[in-house]
Amino acid sequence: MDSEKRIACTVIDVTARSLVLQTEDPEADYETREYDIYLDGERLTSTDRTVFSVYGLKPDTAYELRVGRDGQLSETVRVCTKHEFVTLDVRDFGAVGDGAADDTRCIQAAILSCPENSRVLISSGVFRFTNLFLKSNMTLEIAGDAVLKAIPDKTILPVLPGRIESWDEKSEFLPGTWEGDPQDAYASLLTGMYVENVVICGQGVLDGSAGFDNWWDAEKRRGDPARPRMIFLNHCSNVVVEGITVKDSPAWNLHPYFSNHLKFYDLKIISPQNSHNTDGIDPESCQDVEIAGVFFSVGDDCVAVKSGKIYMGKTYKTPSRDILIRNCLMEKGHGGVTVGSENAGGVRDILVRRCHFRNTDRGLRVKTRRGRGKDSFLDGIEFDSVLMENVVSPFVINSFYYCGPDGKSQYVSAKEPLPVDDRTPRVGRVTIRNVRAVDCHAAGVYFYGLPESKIGEVRMENVSVSFAENARNGRPAMMEGCEPMRYKGIFIRNAKKVVMENVTVSGHEGEAMDCENVDELIGRPSETGGRV
Repeated sequence: MDSEKRIACTVIDVTARSLVLQTEDPEADYETREYDIYLDGERLTSTDRTVFSVYGLKPDTAYELRVGRDGQLSETVRVCTKHEFVTLDVRDFGAVGDGAADDTRCIQAAILSCPENSRVLISSGVFRFTNLFLKSNMTLEIAGDAVLKAIPDKTILPVLPGRIESWDEKSEFLPGTWEGDPQDAYASLLTGMYVENVVICGQGVLDGSAGFDNWWDAEKRRGDPARPRMIFLNHCSNVVVEGITVKDSPAWNLHPYFSNHLKFYDLKIISPQNSHNTDGIDPESCQDVEIAGVFFSVGDDCVAVKSGKIYMGKTYKTPSRDILIRNCLMEKGHGGVTVGSENAGGVRDILVRRCHFRNTDRGLRVKTRRGRGKDSFLDGIEFDSVLMENVVSPFVINSFYYCGPDGKSQYVSAKEPLPVDDRTPRVGRVTIRNVRAVDCHAAGVYFYGLPESKIGEVRMENVSVSFAENARNGRPAMMEGCEPMRYKGIFIRNAKKVVMENVTVSGHEGEAMDCENVDELIGRPSETGGRV
């Protein structure tokens, strides 16, 4: 048998009790053809996922792993699980897990007692709790038949202050945050404060218990601190979140904040489509982040990369950068991958590769506006080998985003050039290659830069956009002057350089491309089946 034709896999993460593997299928995104997983020569299970977790392993143990399909087996991958000192079952600390008792104190006692390189196990049952704080050098595992279910009672939740001033009045501690500003916030379900070397894993469920009778009802929250998130990582390092299902969050699901070296693998993040602010994963001023094999179906943006509003950007100048999003399925959400709008510290070097966007409002969604500041430089955003189906508007850059307290001011909405100063943001290079978008609705591409600070360079290679037969009206961008539309091909305003190579638009109305105030235009899209 020709070894080059064999199915192959790699192990991308190993803990003491689990591993995450990825099949090497260059044509697949989130799903692939079904294959079997063999552990030490015995068939363990089958899956059609490109990124998949294997649980039930023993610590400090060598294993041989193979995958197979159609009678072919991969080469053997040898892996040794990591060391584990002890496992602390939360039931041994008094947790009941009957779905009624408040098990918060018992689970927190297990976490605080956990020695280095050890595991806290949420075993079988439904464990009600308010919130938990993590510590360094530990694993928190939610077993496959376990649910960590929040008690949605804000009267018993602690509050993280937005800002605590140092005694010397020269520095500060920022425990709480909301949408890019230091603000008082209810403690999240799982909170990590300055911790490192943490694993949150398992086949179980983290349930936020949110609904329109509590956290999603704006009237009931009036005057309260900001809503809790499901997992909040504040100044953390070397954190892995893998395997678990996260559902019904009060607000953002996973919010890493000024944290580095993060891995999010093989997760399911689920909230109703009409739930409020239930973003999937929002890295804010983070570096070295990998998001792989994650299923998103949420009520807001699936992934939203941020770096704070003007105070945070100006004070800390910490961009989000070096973020890889791959082999994910974004099923519902306002944006598949979003940049901003809180991006005053800048965002650089984002690669979205081999992902599948289905039924989202937008694919790429860049949100910025005047006032974000000169440190808000968005650069190196790249989509490669992506499929989009039934996406309202696949590609959007909006430099006039109007949501928020100052969003509808004349300064933000003015379409004429304004003076460039310390408040002016910039958008640099955006690359879109090997992308197919089918059954689009409003606009294939809607890029609207600032006239005084144009989009630096848009490069599109091997891109096809086709519209649904009965496309519905939609607004590509949340900005003044963007009216509902449909069958709009490529719309670009205010860019320095636009390069198009092998770009096809079909099913559009009018001209395939509508460009104004573009300094250099290289290439044009080919048109097939335009509407009269």
